[in-house]
Amino acid sequence: MAEALVSNLLAKLAFISFTQMEQEVRLIVGVDKEVKNLTLHLEALQAVLLNAEERQIKEPDVRSWLNNLKDVSFDITDVLDEWNTEILKHRIEKQEKHGEESVVARRKVRFFISCPSCPCNCFGQVGSVSVRHDIAKKIKEMNERLTLISSIRQNYRFERTIRGNEQLEHPKTSSFVDISRIIGREDEKNNLVSKLLQSQSSQEGRSHPVVLIVGMGGMGKTALAQLIYNNENIKTHFDKRIWVCVSDPFEEIKIAKAIIEALNIYDSRVNSNELQTLLQCVSECIEHKRFLLVLDDVWNLNNTRWEQLKEALQNGASGSRILVTTRKEIVSITMQVTTDHVIYLNKLSDEDCLLLFNQTAFLDDKETDFKLFADIGKEIAKKCHGLPLAAKALGSLMRYKKTRTEWQNVLDSKIWNTEEVEQVFQSLLLSFYDLNPAVKTCLLYCATFQKDYEFDKNILIELWMSQEYLSLNQDKETIIGQNYFNSLVMRSFFQDFKKDNDGNITKCKMHNIVHDFVQFFTENECFVMEADNANEINIALANKVRHLTLMFSPDGSFPISIYHFKRLSTLIASFLKITTIRSNLFFELRCLRTLDLSHNDIKELPQQIGELKLLRHLDLSYNFDLEELPNTVGDLCNLQTLRINNCWKLEKLPDTMRKLINLKHLHIEESNKVKLPKDIGKLTSLQTLHGFTVQHFNFDHYKIFTLEDLEKLDQLQGSLRISDLEGDADMAEKAQLVKKKHLLHLSLEFGVADSKHQELLLNALQPHTNLEVLMIQGYRGVVHPNWMMSLHNLRSLTLKGNENCEFLPPLGKLPSLEVLRISWLESVKKLGVEFLGIEELLPNRQTSSITIGNAVAFPKLKQLELHSLDSLEEWEGVTAGWSEEEDDSELSIMPSLSSLQIGYCNKLKKLPDLVWKTPLQKLSIKSCSILTGTGRQWVEMSHIPNIEINNVFVQKGGVQLVLATDEDDEHDDESELCRTDSLYWISTMPEDISTRQVSEERLTGKVKWFNDSKGFGFITPDDEDREDLFVHFSAIKSDGYRTIMDGQAVEFQIGVGPRGSTQAINVTGPNGAAMQGQRKERVGRFGWTRRR
Repeated sequence: MAEALVSNLLAKLAFISFTQMEQEVRLIVGVDKEVKNLTLHLEALQAVLLNAEERQIKEPDVRSWLNNLKDVSFDITDVLDEWNTEILKHRIEKQEKHGEESVVARRKVRFFISCPSCPCNCFGQVGSVSVRHDIAKKIKEMNERLTLISSIRQNYRFERTIRGNEQLEHPKTSSFVDISRIIGREDEKNNLVSKLLQSQSSQEGRSHPVVLIVGMGGMGKTALAQLIYNNENIKTHFDKRIWVCVSDPFEEIKIAKAIIEALNIYDSRVNSNELQTLLQCVSECIEHKRFLLVLDDVWNLNNTRWEQLKEALQNGASGSRILVTTRKEIVSITMQVTTDHVIYLNKLSDEDCLLLFNQTAFLDDKETDFKLFADIGKEIAKKCHGLPLAAKALGSLMRYKKTRTEWQNVLDSKIWNTEEVEQVFQSLLLSFYDLNPAVKTCLLYCATFQKDYEFDKNILIELWMSQEYLSLNQDKETIIGQNYFNSLVMRSFFQDFKKDNDGNITKCKMHNIVHDFVQFFTENECFVMEADNANEINIALANKVRHLTLMFSPDGSFPISIYHFKRLSTLIASFLKITTIRSNLFFELRCLRTLDLSHNDIKELPQQIGELKLLRHLDLSYNFDLEELPNTVGDLCNLQTLRINNCWKLEKLPDTMRKLINLKHLHIEESNKVKLPKDIGKLTSLQTLHGFTVQHFNFDHYKIFTLEDLEKLDQLQGSLRISDLEGDADMAEKAQLVKKKHLLHLSLEFGVADSKHQELLLNALQPHTNLEVLMIQGYRGVVHPNWMMSLHNLRSLTLKGNENCEFLPPLGKLPSLEVLRISWLESVKKLGVEFLGIEELLPNRQTSSITIGNAVAFPKLKQLELHSLDSLEEWEGVTAGWSEEEDDSELSIMPSLSSLQIGYCNKLKKLPDLVWKTPLQKLSIKSCSILTGTGRQWVEMSHIPNIEINNVFVQKGGVQLVLATDEDDEHDDESELCRTDSLYWISTMPEDISTRQVSEERLTGKVKWFNDSKGFGFITPDDEDREDLFVHFSAIKSDGYRTIMDGQAVEFQIGVGPRGSTQAINVTGPNGAAMQGQRKERVGRFGWTRRR
């Protein structure tokens, strides 16, 4: 961290060299000399910091010296930012005074200190004399402190190491692989599944058995638990699955709330902080349900607290299980876990460790690289000491080493001899030291958040930006932030990724060991603490904390001790139920750059928020009752990001926002009442404007931001959603969307204007050809604009809601289109060749002779969705184009299509021939009565590996789950959907019967519950010591196409598969008779077969 801080300070001070060219500021005589000395000290320190940071692991004195250097570096940053703010305020006041047309922030306000001979004394106009002297005095004090620190460094005889001009490698998007495959844990996995699925013995009484996974940090406990949690047999066996990350301490209130939320049951009691109320709610929510509760990362467990929670869980059905992961074996005693239910994770073998290492290091499977480094890689893998996390971290590091020398340097590193840290930390240290200083700082900032925190990638980048970790070049901060994030992902510092439809990472978490690691480097700097314990912290420690997260405020207020944290740069105070903020709070927290007050109950902000002159990031989202922002928000001249999503009562933003010349990101999603001031259109640095609703008239002298005010916001990038579109076309044309080349996603949501008016309006909203994603919703025009065909980079198109359009544009001509969604177009009756964009290639539609050439329609389309097209009757094919003699040369239609989804198109008679020639991997048809009623196209579609009808798979992975239609039966015009003996519920696909261990004993019981629509149920054995057994329809011998009735007496055997699952198989009626029941005339959900 110290290395990155010093590098950042030097970058700021480097602008001094421009003084003679652009004299902006003058303080007092002699300060220029102080600044030069400051620079010289920092440069000398920078040369030894890499060595110092490596030595701090073993040498506490060095660690203390580095902490002192960090403290003074933070203080210097505060002084420079304060100075910069005074300059910025002066510039804004000058622009306000002269009423300039456009309020423009310079690319970067530089930190200039002129020499005494400089003729310009602009700083003389900035602030009072006392302000100037105060800043000058602080600079001198900082230099004195730095001089002392610099002199002490001589005692440690640091080695000088100068980093080269490193270029951050930009990993390819296709390489973003979540390396989560479990290696070397097959026995443990099978053992766990068996224990979770086995029958509950009578000796276990009321208590639901607890299964414990024990292992040291980095051993893969959570990864194994996740694998079990998502196992198909586990999903089938349990009615409810609940995952709770516990960590330290064991908070039963937090756990109870997490259980209720995981069950997706809305209950107002979840907002209570009364333990008994919450436990009663838990008990009711799981009543008569067989559940699996995973308590991940349990540390210190109090017996009384556990007993209270355990008692509330007893209401679950028999067969419920609790799976716990922990580093501490003593937890088994507190939880009274029997020894046979404790699974110890031992270290991986050298062979498995090498396999995991290679899997991570050689993502591209380059055989030449593997052979070149195989011998060294084998030795490096041994250094992992059998720890999966270490193997993964080292593999991620070596991915970027391209020579044998680099690999040998890692193998020979002195870090392997460091006994003061855990073995897993040794691997992380190597990866950490390999990062450039700025990326290190971004990683360490994550210690500000609690364990198991889910990071939103875009918000995290904005937070880094607010701390100036990314770049002094503000134009490229977002791109640099994305590269830094990607670098950390590729080096396995993040995990548990969530991705969008394009496969881009949107959210992630940090492994607990990695969190411990970053906390080690940010001791006393980044703090996470509970609000009700905050008063216990001493003032000296509070004065060192720079980044603070507050948690669990029982009375919905800030603790008194918050006033001691005077040097805070980050304050995260979300989910605390805060209702009011004292006006004097912001006087004490003047150094804040980041303030997160989201998810609270704040109704108003005090005017004193304007005192936070250095603030760059403000999040007020999800304060549902917040009604207005004070005018003093306009005094936050450094503000870069303002988030006010889901502030439902907020009606307008203050017109003083015109002064926020550094504002780049304005998020107002789902704050539907908000009106923006007109002068927002002058903030030309604005890059993000999410959730913009078009306004059509002014209110009480409040000039609002309208569509035409988008004109000068050419830096807008990412996504723009414009809702309630009305107004005239001239206004829309002034928006100049065509000039916004950085805008990649555009959503246009229309209001209630007439059809012709909307056609003109949409035509005027032509975007730049760089656009990649377009959604048009509520458009009532008859035709679509011609500019749609010029969007050569468009990857995704959604057309939703149109009652007048009968014909679709020739979308098949869009060369980059990958996803097409069409829904609620009520007048479209036919999809023909004009939709494919090949109409002009078919001059004579009445003949079978076609001269097409090498044409391709929808060349890159992968996913096609047709939904709620009420009038669609025909989807025209191009049969002639697929004649055998022409098949290889003439026409290619949707050559990349992998997924086709059709829903609620009740008039559609059949699918076109062109569909069967595509490489479809999944076909989904839902509520299309004619298509699913006959099943006559089964022969054409049967080659598709995955076919889903009305939410039920009838074929998956190439395995046919229903009998095909008998097309030879021409005498029976009425087809129907009936259950067949080859059908079973796909999400619980049974194991291959040939591989099952089948008990010889035949047991008796009764059908307890059978879900006829899903094809599975349960059988209650007559032996009371046995629990209910799962049964598939395929395991039941039935008489014809019958519905199985609850309460039927049955005989069966028990089958145990290789994965440990236990099921009832070979089920018959008494004495082996076929099961009897009612004939199901129209099941209508599975597949096609003829009734004879």
